[in-house]
Amino acid sequence: MAEEEKQEKKIIIDEDWKKEAKREKEILAAKEEAEKEKAPQTERPPGPLPKGNFAALVSMLTTQALFALGLLQVKGQDKKEPDLQLAKYNIDMLETLEAKTKGNLTEPEENVLNNTLNELRMGYVQIADQAPPESE
Repeated sequence: MAEEEKQEKKIIIDEDWKKEAKREKEILAAKEEAEKEKAPQTERPPGPLPKGNFAALVSMLTTQALFALGLLQVKGQDKKEPDLQLAKYNIDMLETLEAKTKGNLTEPEENVLNNTLNELRMGYVQIADQAPPESE
C-alpha cells in the first residue's frame, strides 16, 4: 500500500508541476505584453527609399566589389577571405556601365565612375598580389 501512495503522489506532483509551469508561463506572457504596451515605439517603419540615381548604382556595385575584396566587413562577423572572382565580376560590371554610358554622363558622374574604377582596380591588384597562387 505504501508503494501505491508514492506512485499516486508522483502523479499529483507532476500535475501540480504542470499547472505551476503553465501559470508561470501565463504570468510571464502577461508581463511581456504589458512591457510592450508601456515601451515607446523605438522601431520606426522604414521610410521611402531615395530616388535611384547613377551615383547610387555605382556605389552599390562598388560596395559589392569591396566586400568581395575583403576591404569591407560586416561588424560582428568573422573576416572572410577575398573572393577575387566576385570582385572582378563587380569591377567588370562597372566597366560595362562605363562603356555603355560613354558620352551620356555628366562630368561629375564620369569622374565618380572613373575614380571608382581606378581605386577598385588598384585594390584588386594589391589583394591579388597578396593572395596565394591558385593551383591549376
